Amino acid sequence: MSIDSSSRIDPSAEIAEDVTIGPWCIIGPNVTIDSGTVLESQVVIRCNTKIGKNNRIFQFSSVGEDPADKKFEGEEVWLEIGDNNIIREGSNIHRGTGVAGGYTRIGSNNLMMPYVHVAHDCIVGDNTIFANNASISCHVEIVDWAILGVYSGVNQFLKIGSHAMVGGVTHITNDVPAYIIVSGQPAAVRSINKIGLERRGFDKNAIGKIREAFKIIYLRGHSLKEAIEQIKALSQECDQLNTLVDSLESSAKGIHR
Repeated sequence: MSIDSSSRIDPSAEIAEDVTIGPWCIIGPNVTIDSGTVLESQVVIRCNTKIGKNNRIFQFSSVGEDPADKKFEGEEVWLEIGDNNIIREGSNIHRGTGVAGGYTRIGSNNLMMPYVHVAHDCIVGDNTIFANNASISCHVEIVDWAILGVYSGVNQFLKIGSHAMVGGVTHITNDVPAYIIVSGQPAAVRSINKIGLERRGFDKNAIGKIREAFKIIYLRGHSLKEAIEQIKALSQECDQLNTLVDSLESSAKGIHR
């Protein structure tokens, strides 16, 4: 264990033997940090936070702070972070609230660039990318492989689907289905995330079927219910479309159209 002498660590914190903690960090009560994780200088882990293996948290980040919610009354709430995440400088991630199960959860293998904000009660999956200053409001879900562009913002209680992409400086006011790109001011649906899907190993047949599903949803005048039924039929030829169907059927706030 390497802990700079200027850092302050609560006696209740549980820190693995090979964790590195740089200068002027503050580790509060009920914090667990697993093996291989590195905290650079001046990182604050407020309290009630579980951090997994091989994460790297850069300077001036605030992790596990109280939720910014007027209803919060000091109840016991938590933040959980998985493995192999990179949280760059100046980012802040808040704990959950008692009205929503008490947890904010971050998965594994995520990249959060400088000054990202993750509000209380959010759920972030695996392999996501948050570009500089991307912010998500409370109770937002970001599903695996999604990308948020610079200065993008997501309203509360929304869901960004798997492999979806939000462009820079874009304000999201509805759910974004899996595989879809939404960008601009006002936010508008642009296309499928073809380049992202190619990079993640989707073959030409799957990408072609996803493109056909996009046309069914957005270009042929169908209601969402009609579009879902057609995509379900098309999914007999392409399993990846089940992910899209799930994201459409689970939308509680309506999708960007």
